[in-house]
Amino acid sequence: MSAMARAIRGIADAVRARRGLFLAVAGGVFLLDIFVPPLLLSVTRKPVDYFTFNPWLSKLPEYLKSGSGTLAHRLERTWNLALFWFSADNPYGVEWGFAVTAADLARFLLMSLLVAAYFALWFYGRDRLGPGGWAPRASAQGGLLGAVSSVLGLATGGCTVMGCGAPVIPVVGLAFVGLSSTTLKWLAELSSVGTTVVMLGMAGGVVYFGWRAGGGVAPPPHPDPLPLKGRGNT
Repeated sequence: MSAMARAIRGIADAVRARRGLFLAVAGGVFLLDIFVPPLLLSVTRKPVDYFTFNPWLSKLPEYLKSGSGTLAHRLERTWNLALFWFSADNPYGVEWGFAVTAADLARFLLMSLLVAAYFALWFYGRDRLGPGGWAPRASAQGGLLGAVSSVLGLATGGCTVMGCGAPVIPVVGLAFVGLSSTTLKWLAELSSVGTTVVMLGMAGGVVYFGWRAGGGVAPPPHPDPLPLKGRGNT
């Protein structure tokens, strides 16, 4: 069995054994990825007063089928399409905005599945190998780091500051007023690199623990249900 096949088997076994935990963590991280940014901005800037789905979504199938440009170009535009957004207005226009694109939604889903798989593998390994066999403290901290990084939004969808266009930046950056364009650009670059590092780190952790679980200690045999002398043997 190859190392990757062993890792996949271990991940599948852990998810089956801890299905409830996996679904709960994945759903929780996914929802927090969406709702924590507007909540943070509501607390630090101005309460959200508007939410909507992109009204153009109803025309998306028609656009993909027969829109202008090549199919690759249409798919690229769809990938960056804002699906829904939150915003808050002020007397001069838009105070802040938080939009979720198709790419953001895919990233939220991927990170949710990675964090959920990480925790499922950790508990599965603890059950099979015992508390000392999984290096529980370091493992739990790694999973917690991934979950927190995902929830806080190392990178978010399109955001605006006082109605002016801003690059893809961390929501935490929008919580502060008076950021210069240079700072916004720096945050945009940092968020992209940080997101990639965290996701690669989480993926590596999942593969590693999956590999260990796939070749872990076999579970103890079930006790014999009938005593030997009670079977009528001579």
